[in-house]
Amino acid sequence: MSKKTYDVVVWGATGFTGKWVAKHLFDSYSATELTWAIAGRNADKLNDVRDFIGDENSEVDGMIADSNDEASLQELVQSTRVIISTVGPYAYYGSLLVKACAEHGTHYVDLSGEVPWMREMIDAHQESAKKSGAKIVHSCGFDSVPSDMGTYFTQQQAQKKLGKSLNSVRYQLLKAKGGISGGTIASMMNIVELAIKDKSIRRLLANPYALNPDTAFNGPDSGDQMSAKYSKVLDKWTAPFLMAGINTRIVRRSNALMDFSYGEDFRYSEVMATDKGASGYAAAKVISGGIKTIMLTSLTGVGRKFLGLFLPDQGKGPKVDPEKPGFYHIQFNGETADGQMLVTKLLGDGDPGYGSTSKMLAESAVCLALDTLTTEGGFWTPASALGDAYLARLQDKAGLTFEVIS
Repeated sequence: MSKKTYDVVVWGATGFTGKWVAKHLFDSYSATELTWAIAGRNADKLNDVRDFIGDENSEVDGMIADSNDEASLQELVQSTRVIISTVGPYAYYGSLLVKACAEHGTHYVDLSGEVPWMREMIDAHQESAKKSGAKIVHSCGFDSVPSDMGTYFTQQQAQKKLGKSLNSVRYQLLKAKGGISGGTIASMMNIVELAIKDKSIRRLLANPYALNPDTAFNGPDSGDQMSAKYSKVLDKWTAPFLMAGINTRIVRRSNALMDFSYGEDFRYSEVMATDKGASGYAAAKVISGGIKTIMLTSLTGVGRKFLGLFLPDQGKGPKVDPEKPGFYHIQFNGETADGQMLVTKLLGDGDPGYGSTSKMLAESAVCLALDTLTTEGGFWTPASALGDAYLARLQDKAGLTFEVIS
């Protein structure tokens, strides 16, 4: 690793999220603190990235590679300690890069929310990553850092304040403002298409422990909430959370990778909170109905094309307003086996779809490149791989605030 030219390379820097990752690195780190580069398929577009981030003197190096050209990817990964990949859908464009990183001992982070693809990569390359020392960490954006690191923080506080782990943690998205990138949409549509064609993928998606090292693990969690339900704890109505299908699997995998430090009977769930009374109920019904409608519409090719008329194309994202950068507010309600309660909150200062995501992703890579970590090579989650060092970076550099409420 000491012979690598760069600490970090941003692969897919010409895409919507990739540009914002590059901007965070350029704004946050001097050349003496971090050596990094941008990479993509087109040299002209890489110059556009330099213009976007304000690199007037072309100080940031650019590298050319192609997702389908294994030789170019092999050369790319051998130049750096860590690769950031923003090129999705990962099932189409990400597999050869993960393979190359696992073989050459290059650490890797991405934004993937594609459960079937992540399962495939774990099964295919765990041994080579372990042998080479490469730390492969999926889901380092809004999927699933707030969920994973929020739970990690909440369990830490439980140990400090209660002297024991929490038997259950419930994530509630209270407020958020932001958009969604075309890459995320493309990944979701790809998962649906694969599930339609393959029964084994449908079974995998239905398994709440699909990303555990042992997929046959039989824990207490079942399916994610799919309808409007009233929460006595919040005194509000709640609706399904679209990202729960990936986030919950990541948190459960973290628990397993950390030797079940939360307990083998640990339960974890995620919802969106609306409000009290009739208005809260109506909002929760609209959200749950909307999610079900999208799911049903996406079951056919015609339906997916129809949805595409209203959603951003791959490589693009929401309109950016510097004066209104977006935000999110998440509450975690935890309970011990004997009924003691702990409540924490997580505040993010940017649009979850790109602003906050780009900072979380960038800092996960910097953490792997510069911080002293005890984990060995293999496939990890944010909490299990990066732990306290990442928790500090998220608060110091990525605009996240973790607090105990009660």
